[in-house]
Amino acid sequence: MKIIFYIYRQLRFMKKILLLSCISFAILTLQAQTKDEQQIRQSLAIQNDAWNKGDLETFMSTYWNSDSLMFIGKSGITYGWTKTLENYKKGYPDTAAMGKLRFDLLEFRRLSPDYYFVVGKWFLTRSIGNVGGHFTLLFRKIKGRWLIVADHSS
Repeated sequence: MKIIFYIYRQLRFMKKILLLSCISFAILTLQAQTKDEQQIRQSLAIQNDAWNKGDLETFMSTYWNSDSLMFIGKSGITYGWTKTLENYKKGYPDTAAMGKLRFDLLEFRRLSPDYYFVVGKWFLTRSIGNVGGHFTLLFRKIKGRWLIVADHSS
C-alpha cells in the first residue's frame, strides 16, 4: 500500500511540474510575441509620423531596402525599394496630396519566429479629398529589425 501511495504522490508532483513548465513556456512565448508585435507597431508609428511630416524617405525606412521588396497597389506589382519610393513620390508629390495618414491596425499573425502578417486600414485626410483602403503587410525580421518585405495596399 505504501508503494501505491508513493507512486501516486510522485505522479501528482510530476503533473504539477509539467503544468508549471507548460505555463512558463506559454508566458515566455507570449512575451516574445508581445515584444515583436510592439516593435512592428513602432515601425508603423514611424511610418505614420514620417508620412504626416511629408518625409517619404523615413516612411520608407521601415521597408526592406532590397530589389526583392514587393509592393502591390492599384497599378499592379512593383519590385524594389527604390522603385516603390519613386512611385510614392510620383503619386504623392506634395503635402496636399499626402494629407494626414492614420492607420487602424486590425490583426497581427505570427507566421514563424521571423515573419508576421499584419492587416489594417489606412486613411488619408486631405484638402483635395479623403481616401482610404485596406492593407496587408508581410514583415520579416532581418538583422534584428522587423521590416516590410511585401505590401498589398488597396
